[in-house]
Order: sequence, then C-alpha cells, then structure tokens
Amino acid sequence: MRVLSSVVTGPATPRSKQVNHTSANRLSRYPDWQNRLTEVTEMMREMSAQTEPQEMVRRYRERMRNMFPVDSFVAISRRGLEKPRYMVTRASIWDEELDPWLNRDKLPTYDSGMLGELLYKEEAVYLPTVDFDDDDPIAKYLAGAKLLVAVPAFDEGEALNMFVVGQRDHDAFDPVDLPDLVWRTNLFGRATGTLVLKRELDRAYEQVDQELKTVAEIQRSLLPAELPKIETLDIAAHYETSARAGGDYYDIFPLENGKWGFLIADVCGHGTPAAVLMAIMHALAHTFPGEVIQPSDLLDYVNNKLAGHYTSDGNFITAFYAIYDPNDRTLTYSSAGHNPPRVKRCSDGSMFILDKAQSIPLGIVEDTKYEQERVQLIQGDQVILYTDGITEAFNDNEELYGTERLDAVLENCGIDANALIASVLESVEEFTQDRPADDDRTLLVLKVR
Repeated sequence: MRVLSSVVTGPATPRSKQVNHTSANRLSRYPDWQNRLTEVTEMMREMSAQTEPQEMVRRYRERMRNMFPVDSFVAISRRGLEKPRYMVTRASIWDEELDPWLNRDKLPTYDSGMLGELLYKEEAVYLPTVDFDDDDPIAKYLAGAKLLVAVPAFDEGEALNMFVVGQRDHDAFDPVDLPDLVWRTNLFGRATGTLVLKRELDRAYEQVDQELKTVAEIQRSLLPAELPKIETLDIAAHYETSARAGGDYYDIFPLENGKWGFLIADVCGHGTPAAVLMAIMHALAHTFPGEVIQPSDLLDYVNNKLAGHYTSDGNFITAFYAIYDPNDRTLTYSSAGHNPPRVKRCSDGSMFILDKAQSIPLGIVEDTKYEQERVQLIQGDQVILYTDGITEAFNDNEELYGTERLDAVLENCGIDANALIASVLESVEEFTQDRPADDDRTLLVLKVR
C-alpha cells in the first residue's frame, strides 16, 4: 500500500523514488488497469451470485465481450467422444442457445476440420491471419474472420473444451491478453462445472427424496389404519420417523376369544434399508401359520424366518409382543431385546417394568426360544410401549431423555391414552428444545379401564 500511495503523493526517500519510478513505469504500460480491475471485480461478484450454469455462462460471456470484444465465437467439446470427434456446444450464429448439459443429444457433432485440430492440440492458439476452406465447419461458425484466438479449458489434466473466437480485423486482439484469457476461461470453467455438479446432486437428491416419500407412504400403509375399540382398554399410538422412512413398527392383532395382540418393534439402522426390513417384519407377523396362542410363538416364528433368510448381513430387530385378555385384564408378553414397557399403577402410585421375559433380538440366532411372562393388570394401570427414539433423544448438551423423565410423565393418571401420548411428546420436545430427531419415535399406550 505504501508503494501505491507514493505513486500519488511522491516519494519520501531515494529508495522510495526508485521503487516509485519502477511502479510508475509498470502502471504506465497498463493505463486502463483501474478500469479493468473494476470490471474483473464486478464480474467475480456477479459470477459468485449465480446458481444456474446456463445463466452463469450468459453473464460471463457478456462481461467478457465488454473486456474482449469479438465478432464471432464457437465453443466446442470432446467430453465423452473419441478422437477426432467433437461437438459444438455454443455458437454466436445460433438463434436459440441450447443448454449443453441438458440437450447433449441435440448438439452438432463433427469428426474433421480445423476446430477438431485446435481442440486436440490442447494449447492456446493465436493466429493473426486465417483463411478457412469452404467445406470446413469452422467457416460456418466464424464466417468472415481474419484473426483467430483459441482458448483451451482443462478438466482432469485434459483440454476437454475450447472457446474459439474470430475477428474481422487483424489487429482487433492483442496477444498480450491471451494468458489472462486462458486463466479466466479455466477458472470460469471450474466454477461452471461446480454449478453443473450441484444441479445434478440437487436433482439426484430430489429423486431419492421422492423415492423415500413413496417408501414412507407404503410403510405407513402397513400400520393400523385405525385403532380398535377394546373393552376395558383405552388405546393410543404415535409413529414418527427421523427420516422419510424408518425402522420402527407397531401393530395390533385381533385374536381368538376376544384377545388382542400388541406388537412394537425397532429395526436397527435408519432410512430405506430399515424400512424394507420393517416391511418384511410386517409380512412375517401377518403370515403366521395358524393362531398365535402365546406371544413367544410369534417371536419364535419371525426370528427363524429373519435369521434364516433376511438378516445375514448383521441386521436385527428388537421386538415386544403382548397378548391382552380383556376378560380378566391379564397381559402375557415376550421380549426380543426390546425396551421393557413401563407400567404406572395409578391406584397406589407404584411403577414397574415388563422385563421378566427378555431374550436376544430377532434375526441373530436361528432357533432361539423366547420365554414369556404374565402380569395381572388392574383398572387405572397405564402401560406404555416405546422405542428407544424416545428415551435416547438427545438435547444440545448431549444428555439423554431417559426413563426417569418418561416415568415422570406417566404420573399423570387423570388423562386418557391420547392425552398421555401428547404429554410424552411435549416433554421430549421440551427436553430436546425441538432438536431434529436422531431416531424414529414410536409410542403405544394401553390404559386399563
């Protein structure tokens, strides 16, 4: 900054005079440097604001025409083509400009002529005098040109693209400007390539997102469309995935003698793979041969099918299945490594968990025999089945929601099953401060009447 300042105000020492004189000589060779600096700065500012590659090309071309006026131009590419073939991606003679990234099949392709020779030479070229053969493609694109400048654009070490301009005046271009033109064109090419890649990634994301939405819709269709009306029992459920599709699952089965089966499961992992395994779990649970007499019957069957055919890659499913008898309010249950449901006995304020029949998750060891246990429920009992997305919800301090907070919500004995679920969700969201869920969250509440 001192050198530039001394150019204007004058040097203070002999050394400053010498430096100042040298700087002044340099600046005198580029009398319009300040104007060009302004143009380049504004061009970079404008380029940085572009989000669409086609629009960026248009803006860049307009800016470059102000700095380097041209009479005609043609852009060529050999990307994806074998020598000597090349295609024309842009041309000043075209009435309508095509987006070369979206309309590649509509671009003209050639296998001979001066344009191909320039492109495969992979060098910047300045020809102050040119004369084209009438049958050469370049004669159509640069008609009337007397001077030619070719600027290669490199990608992964190869000149895959080239920008060729023509001038009718032999003195219209100063070759001193060619190095600047080369690096500007290549920087622009890299920036444009980034926008093209971003556009492709955005479209790929949209496609994947749409597919996940479809998977999620199918997955939700596998859940109970409505909850049954059961004597002596008030039921509510909540299902929420952390992604478009998830691995949580719950189901309710009507059984013989007025009994009901309640299933909740959690597939390890997230997203589409978990959703697929969840769908398999649903299919197996609904194709059990015969009548499910005991909860362990269903878990034995599903485990053998999973371990034998579907979980060889290390996936597994935790599950809890219980059969409720509304006649005597008993609950017989079996667990495959799932979070033990919690029971709030509102009549005396006590709390206990259903953990007496625990075994390993489904799909790990074939022929595993699952145990079962029976518990007597009484009027006012609140049973909550849940997946670990509830108790393992994190806040910003990386603290877990945990079972203690869940138990505190279960103290609300004077509300129905739906209100109880709403209270749990409100408590979780308050704890996490509305932080996005890291895991699927599923709740199934049984309130004994």
